[in-house]
Amino acid sequence: MPAKKIVGKSMNMCLSENRTSELWRSFMVRRNEVLNRIGDEYYSISIYAPDFHISHMNMETEFVKWAGVEVASADDVPNEMEFFEIPEGLYAVFIHKGGMEAFGATMNHIFSEWLPTSEFEWDNRPQFEVLGKKYKNNSDDSEEAVWIPIRKK
Repeated sequence: MPAKKIVGKSMNMCLSENRTSELWRSFMVRRNEVLNRIGDEYYSISIYAPDFHISHMNMETEFVKWAGVEVASADDVPNEMEFFEIPEGLYAVFIHKGGMEAFGATMNHIFSEWLPTSEFEWDNRPQFEVLGKKYKNNSDDSEEAVWIPIRKK
């Protein structure tokens, strides 16, 4: 995947104190202020500490969560929003179907079943979900693409 430029909002959090809904609410009310947007997808990005390894993930693992959109450039970033670039790299892409209550099962499949038996391992770069036309917040009919950063073992 080539690098992607993102404008949005971010928050520090952990799964035990998940503030994703709060983050998205604060971004969505101002999303139309973002200029030079590319496409109509939204990006939900998780960024972990440089020394993080996925095998150490637990409910208290802190990370930075982003809600944003892809843009052509870092010009004209609205007040109280930020610019972030997802670096280029290799990703495995999965489709999650269903609401948020089923998301844990999707992630468990990826990290407990697919990744250990593949020729790849986790690469500590931003992990993200792309919420496109088929995304329907908390609906059983919802679909989103889950992008997992990987590298050859």
